Amino acid sequence: MDFTLDDTQTEIAALAAKVLATDDDPWRALAASGLLALALPPDLEGDGLGIAEIAQVLTEVGRAAAPVPAYAALALGVLPVETLGTPAQRAQLLPPVAAGEAVLTAALHEPSAPLTGEPAATARAEGGKWLLTGVKTAVPYASEATRILTPVSTPHGTAVYLVDPRADGVTLVPTPNSAGTPECTVRLENVAVEEADLLFDRGAVAALHRFALAGALAVGDGLLAGALALTVKHVGERTQFGRPLATFQAVAGQIADVYVAARTVHLAVTSAIWRLSAGLDADAELDIAAYWLAAQAPRALATCHHLHGGVGVDETYPLHRYSSAVKDLVRALGGAGHRLGKLGEGMR
Repeated sequence: MDFTLDDTQTEIAALAAKVLATDDDPWRALAASGLLALALPPDLEGDGLGIAEIAQVLTEVGRAAAPVPAYAALALGVLPVETLGTPAQRAQLLPPVAAGEAVLTAALHEPSAPLTGEPAATARAEGGKWLLTGVKTAVPYASEATRILTPVSTPHGTAVYLVDPRADGVTLVPTPNSAGTPECTVRLENVAVEEADLLFDRGAVAALHRFALAGALAVGDGLLAGALALTVKHVGERTQFGRPLATFQAVAGQIADVYVAARTVHLAVTSAIWRLSAGLDADAELDIAAYWLAAQAPRALATCHHLHGGVGVDETYPLHRYSSAVKDLVRALGGAGHRLGKLGEGMR
């Protein structure tokens, strides 16, 4: 198999890196450059591209540690709605996101149950509508979203509904995270939804989880690469006893450890996203990559902080953006132990 980026993917990555490095309003700039419309179908003035191309944008967002809602909007919103939604749902929800005027997100986690495939949140039929009840945790950009993709259990199995966060019965409780980005616990109490709010239900929860994992992995790959580059630059320029820090054997060895971790994660992420984009069974590869990211990234970022010395704890220095984002991302994956458990379940 050949993981080399094609010309389109290479250009997307280069454009995203340029936009994120030079613009004061990166979210609007991503929209103006067409990068938020990549996955929209041509009839909605999009490019009809998929996860492989969206992953390039998300990786560059991670590499820049940019404070934009790209993961929520693209991986949790645009990709699943484009794949699972009806033409009417796509026409209503996707163009505003592509224009940078709206955000979509998904409620994937429940108390003590990250990325649960069997939601405790339920939907019951009453009066020609469905009433949703339950608690969802760690929902990114919930208060800013136009719709929250919400997995629930129904009498007929699991399904995903498009919930308006401003609907009656929805309570948003802001919750702090490491990066300081918007996040909420979402409480649902008999929230009325209609059939028009239902995403294609057969396999929708599993598909939503695949996009969520692939998007998180792409961002995490970029975060590790960006933190490594920042640290390499620092130890190459900072001198001690008249020599650059990078020339000391202990420093070189620790940088090598971070490099190995970054390359391991990159290979695992690239393999998983390649299989997913090719329409192959990618569940095992996604779980493997998620475990490597959850196990290696926090340790690697701790080493980067250590190699920066006092600079590494200065909040005006950008390294904290990487480590904070990694903490939130690993929490969203459920942690290394949870990911290892998922791998074990797949081997039964």
